[in-house]
Amino acid sequence: MLPGIIILIVILVIIALVVIGVGVGYYNSIISIRNRVENAWHQIDVQLRKRYDLIPNLVETVKGYAAHEKETLQKVIEARNTAINAGTVKEQSNAENQITGTLKSLFALSERYPDLKADQHFSRLMEQLNGIESNIAYARQFYNDTVMKFNTRIETFPGNIFARIFNFKNRDYFEIEEESARGPVKVEF
Repeated sequence: MLPGIIILIVILVIIALVVIGVGVGYYNSIISIRNRVENAWHQIDVQLRKRYDLIPNLVETVKGYAAHEKETLQKVIEARNTAINAGTVKEQSNAENQITGTLKSLFALSERYPDLKADQHFSRLMEQLNGIESNIAYARQFYNDTVMKFNTRIETFPGNIFARIFNFKNRDYFEIEEESARGPVKVEF
């Protein structure tokens, strides 16, 4: 073999190894970010589950003081059940908007019933809910930051090539559509 051909083959092998190394590195980084997105979603799910578990206790407590406010209490429970059964990020976002709205109605009831507002059990539940709302807001922000990294990685070059080859799809953000629902539910005592 001629020395020129050997040098050309060595150069092609080195280029191929570099391309494969970059490809493997890029693929692994996409998988890593995708797993972070999944983890971030599960963190939101944990906080939402705590919220869902707290809502029936809150409703039962309010029911004791405001039994004739059945419509408001029923809406809260229906919103909770809708959120529990949400399947996608978009459905979950919509359900969370609904829960936030109904919880505000529930809190408005406490203003009308001073005995309820002074009840220690109700106060403890509201404190727990306040903590959960803060955790949800943090988890939601972390999830959206991670989704942004993932979407950026698969939309930019050369990630877009790997995204097409391995069928990576953009992830949905956890969005709040109602402006008043963007912050955590305000819990007042």
